[in-house]
Amino acid sequence: MNTYLSAPITTLSGVGEARKKAYARLDIHTVKDLLYHFPRAFENRGDVRPLSDVRSGEKCAVVLTVSTECRVARVKRGMTLLKFRAFDDSGVCEITFFNQDYLRSVFPLGSVFRFYGKVEQTGNRYTMTSPAYEPYTEIRPLPPLFPVYSLTEGLSQKIISANIAQVLSIATARMEDPLPEDIRTAEGLVTLPWALKQIHTPDDYQSLHEAKRRLAFDEFFRFALALGTMGKTPRTTGAPICAVPDTTMKEFYDALPYELTGAQAKAVADIRRDMSCDTAMSRMLVGDVGCGKTVCAAAAMFVAVKSGRQAALMAPTGILAAQHADDLLPFFASMGIKGALLTGHTTPAQKKKIYAALTAVDPAERLDVVIGTQALLSEGVNFAAPGLVITDEQHRFGVNQRATLSEKNAHAHLLCMSATPIPRSLALVLYGDLDVSRIDEMPPGRQRVDTFVVDESYRARLDAFIRKNVGEGGQVYVVCPAVEEKSEDEEGLIPLWADFGREGSFGEQMAMTPPWEPSDQTDMKAAVQFARDLSARMPDLRVAYVHGKMKAAEKDQVMGDFAKGEVQVLVSTTVIEVGVNVPNACLMIVENAERFGLSQLHQLRGRVGRGQRKSYCILVRAGGGDTAKARLEVMRTTYDGYRIAEQDLTQRGPGDFLAPVSGAGIRQSGGFRLQVAEGWPDASLMDHAFNHARAILNEDPTLDKYPDLREELESVFAMAGDILN
Repeated sequence: MNTYLSAPITTLSGVGEARKKAYARLDIHTVKDLLYHFPRAFENRGDVRPLSDVRSGEKCAVVLTVSTECRVARVKRGMTLLKFRAFDDSGVCEITFFNQDYLRSVFPLGSVFRFYGKVEQTGNRYTMTSPAYEPYTEIRPLPPLFPVYSLTEGLSQKIISANIAQVLSIATARMEDPLPEDIRTAEGLVTLPWALKQIHTPDDYQSLHEAKRRLAFDEFFRFALALGTMGKTPRTTGAPICAVPDTTMKEFYDALPYELTGAQAKAVADIRRDMSCDTAMSRMLVGDVGCGKTVCAAAAMFVAVKSGRQAALMAPTGILAAQHADDLLPFFASMGIKGALLTGHTTPAQKKKIYAALTAVDPAERLDVVIGTQALLSEGVNFAAPGLVITDEQHRFGVNQRATLSEKNAHAHLLCMSATPIPRSLALVLYGDLDVSRIDEMPPGRQRVDTFVVDESYRARLDAFIRKNVGEGGQVYVVCPAVEEKSEDEEGLIPLWADFGREGSFGEQMAMTPPWEPSDQTDMKAAVQFARDLSARMPDLRVAYVHGKMKAAEKDQVMGDFAKGEVQVLVSTTVIEVGVNVPNACLMIVENAERFGLSQLHQLRGRVGRGQRKSYCILVRAGGGDTAKARLEVMRTTYDGYRIAEQDLTQRGPGDFLAPVSGAGIRQSGGFRLQVAEGWPDASLMDHAFNHARAILNEDPTLDKYPDLREELESVFAMAGDILN
């Protein structure tokens, strides 16, 4: 790597020990880390308005000429006010700064400035308080976009901007572009130094778009290379041969209260074939919620145990692990298979017994099956005869977590399960090291959940429908988007993902979330407040709420109460997307549905329709324009998870699919994050990046012919030493 880029952040002027510690809190340790600390948003200072066109309280830019001398007045507690007036052709504005007497000489009579901030209007009187300001001249236009960075205590926008300005002036002049020139030319991409300069200090909207396109391509490309090199690792040999005859499997099938579907039977056949070899199985089992993946996993566990080995199943939440344990452990016990549940709630005494039983030499005293959460990764968990590792909801676990559990089960077979349909183009990269079994057939009797799209005018009818379903003995989910209150400083900001080159109006883009935040003042439904309002309207119903910021024990308690029927209406954020199976739940209402991805909505819809009751999903739209309306129409008319996933990829880009994998799957350093790619709307850019990465890896799996790329990967990812060997 360029020695300047790898230099510690303290080489920059003004960065001592205090600022070094502050930067460390942002995971910035080197000059390169700072260079890749992209703005999270931009102030739209290019949106210049005449005073007469500004709505009171709106943040915007105005170009004004100073018309009075600055005057300073002292007020109580030693505070000073500096005031002056400035005008344009449509009005006069009084501008005030607090405790900034030194600005008196900055604004001479007749000088022209672009001011940015909140404009207040009372009658014909305009005022601005402590606006940002820049000298204005028509000869040299000011840049329209001003970067806004993520901060921490001890670092201001001014400090970070100044430090980045130091870096840009030197780094971009010395930087080598690691992307092969033939790829850059074929894709029409700008150079990396130019892109980095424009992402921090864009000349205009088009320049920012081209910079983001290049940087998004780089993130996709490196992401694919990293996962691709992992996928090139040879399969582990020396795995236990787990093979049982059909006569033994008959015991398993006879214990089931139903027959497997054709898709389930094929998946079990794939698993049995893999486990009968001494090369470790690495298989992904995918299918919609309710398609019957768990019984296939149970069959795999049965095969392992009947072959004299042990099996472990890891779920992402305690309540999901407990659900698996409730379903599977009694079933296994009926066949003489011993099992246990291991989560964070397991008492120390119980843990000690489980640890001992897992390592027991005598098979008669040994635990055959353990089901748990990440508690299975704890130091005390070891296995006497490891045979099979299963991870449920694979996208919730990272490569490293999966590897840790596999290391505890040396040479064990691996089965991953996911109810999140992944578009095939993405699956090749995300799960390139796994064979895939798709369960594309629903069990008999699994009903279709009728889906409707409504607006706020249906609120009274929605309340009546909740009452009707609860009155008939059913239960109801209401899902609200997770919303953080915005400070005044956040108003009017354009997020990094926003793209003026995209199809559809900017307002429509801003209403499609996540990861997007709405620009309009739509009535956002927050879970806690919605639950309180619903309780006030229906005091006779038992309403509870659950959200991601609650402690795990609190969430598990509420979800458990809902599963037991003690709660009739559960108001939630998307934490219930992967949750407990409640066959009695028959109505799913999603508030502000335009803010969710289609795949997310499909997952939420899968929470109902799991029992005998007729079930419904109602998507309540609060905005988003025609684009959001068309997206939700896909949900209303489509029930195939893979078709929905492909639509989601086409319409919203790959961020929803890649973010969980990148965040949990790869230990990151040196600046790699899906900062730009996560919100990139054009899936074709990702496809091109992935295709180029695959072509390079097919030609040169160890990247010996591409030393710059190899160095880039090694500096970007804190990988285990053997990944790139």
